[in-house]
Amino acid sequence: MANSKYEYVRKYESDVELLPNCWIVVRLDGRSFHHFASVHVLNKPNDLRLINLMNAAAETVLGSFHDIVVAYGQSDEFSFVFKKETNLFRRRSSKLISNVCSLFTSGFVFHWRDYFASLDLQYPPSFDSRVILYPTDKNLRDYLSWRQVDCHVNNLYNTCFWALVKQSNLTELEAELRLKGTLSADKHEILFSTFNINYNSLSEIYRKGTVLFRSDHCEKVDNTNSKKILQLHCDIIKDEFWMISCKIFPNS
Repeated sequence: MANSKYEYVRKYESDVELLPNCWIVVRLDGRSFHHFASVHVLNKPNDLRLINLMNAAAETVLGSFHDIVVAYGQSDEFSFVFKKETNLFRRRSSKLISNVCSLFTSGFVFHWRDYFASLDLQYPPSFDSRVILYPTDKNLRDYLSWRQVDCHVNNLYNTCFWALVKQSNLTELEAELRLKGTLSADKHEILFSTFNINYNSLSEIYRKGTVLFRSDHCEKVDNTNSKKILQLHCDIIKDEFWMISCKIFPNS
């Protein structure tokens, strides 16, 4: 950059470096995706095309940033976990947030036709992002558990809600009032007794979300393919996943 009398303005730039020895999580959320889903007439309660597109965009991010050790996505959100010791972009929060968010968004648009071959994008999608630091392995596991619980709670509600709307011909307001105050067990009963739906038999991609990680974190891996990105739809709250499938924690 050429020296000039105007260069002093750089002093006003904020350059926040994140604390060392902490897991870095960058979480993305779709902006106004309720509207996006309505405009593009997506299937409800879940559109597998959109889920697969979100996963493809996330794999684009993992393919570019090798310091990401695991990612978890559900609905219109994805969380990317950078290893504790990463020094990517000198741990500057603005760089991490902007690069992950922009690459995910461009990957979403780039892969759109792979999953929506006959549907044009009606307007540019966008995602907001934030960065969170977790100092301990337990903190990080609890964060990921929280997101998977959120996946279950929301999907159970939405499955029940749209069954009432589509199959019982309730209005959306009537369905909302019908489910007001109900517990998880009540929703399971409504699905089974009214619609003959066993919620636990539904695909785990809807009930559990998607976890992405590199095969070099597996207990057993083919050395010829040690950089492959794996995709699972499973319980990440229990110890089994972290002990067998994704060994990113030293004590696993």
